[in-house]
Amino acid sequence: MSLVNSLVSPAPLLSSARAVAYAQRMDHHTPDDSALMLRYRDGDANAFETLYRRHNDALYRYFLRLSRHPATAEDLFQEAWGKIIKAKDNYQPTAKFTTFLYRVAHNCFIDHIRKNRRHANTADVDPDSRAGNDDGPDLEAERQLARQRLELALCDLPDEQRDAFLLREEAGLTLDEIALVTGVNRETAKSRLRYAVRKLKAAIGDAALAGEST
Repeated sequence: MSLVNSLVSPAPLLSSARAVAYAQRMDHHTPDDSALMLRYRDGDANAFETLYRRHNDALYRYFLRLSRHPATAEDLFQEAWGKIIKAKDNYQPTAKFTTFLYRVAHNCFIDHIRKNRRHANTADVDPDSRAGNDDGPDLEAERQLARQRLELALCDLPDEQRDAFLLREEAGLTLDEIALVTGVNRETAKSRLRYAVRKLKAAIGDAALAGEST
C-alpha cells in the first residue's frame, strides 16, 4: 500500500502490510532476491529480469519523490540499475538485496546533489495518480487533494529526512537497514524518520500519519 493510499484508508502508516503482501506472493519455489542476484552473477539473465520487475516501481517512486523531478528520477533510476548490473560479478549476499539496491540508489542521489547543488525544488510529481475505475468524483477529489498535500509536504522536508522516510515507505527498510544505506548510526536514522513523520503529520493533518517508527 502506498503512502498516498494510506492517507485515504484506515491502514496505519509505515506498517508491514507491504512486506506481508510481498511474502504472501512468494512461496518456497520462488527464489529470494539474493538468490536471483547470484544466479544473474552466474549468467542467468532471466534472474535479473525477475529482480527488475520486483523492484523497479518502488525504486522509481523513491527517486521521483526524493528528487522531485521526473527527468532526474529517470536518469538516477537508469544509473542505479546500471551500477547493479556492473556490480554483479563481485556481488556477495552479505546483506538483503534491497539494502544493497538502495545503498546504490542513495549514493546515486548523493552524487547528483553534489554535482547539482541547485537541483530543482518543484516539479509535477504524482506517482500515484491513477484512479480506480469505481471511484466516485467526491472520493477521487479527496484523494487528489491528499496526494497534492503529501507531495508538497515531502518537498518541504530536508533531504536527509525525506530520504529516510522514503527508504522506509517505498523500500520497506528497517531502521538498521536505513542506517546502513545512509551511512549513519541507528539513532540518527530513527531521529530523521521520526521528524519526517511528525512534519508530514503536521502538514497534512491526517490521522493516518500517527504511526511512528519505534
